[in-house]
Amino acid sequence: MDAKVDFFPEGPGNIVYVRPVPVRELPDELRAQADGLDHIYAVHRPDGERLALVRDRALAFALARQNDLAPVSAH
Repeated sequence: MDAKVDFFPEGPGNIVYVRPVPVRELPDELRAQADGLDHIYAVHRPDGERLALVRDRALAFALARQNDLAPVSAH
């Protein structure tokens, strides 16, 4: 089967980074919403701007892809 797969839609300008964020580093109002989690996941632009905070890594990747972004892990 020969099928073209576009892993990075519209070029490198759509790359976002997914990284874990310790809940203890978040502002009080966000910590209160973390439901006892130790870490949540952030989606960031290459310039460091935080676009979203979500419950888990899979959700961060799904959110990015649903918005035509190409997520990669950041450590």
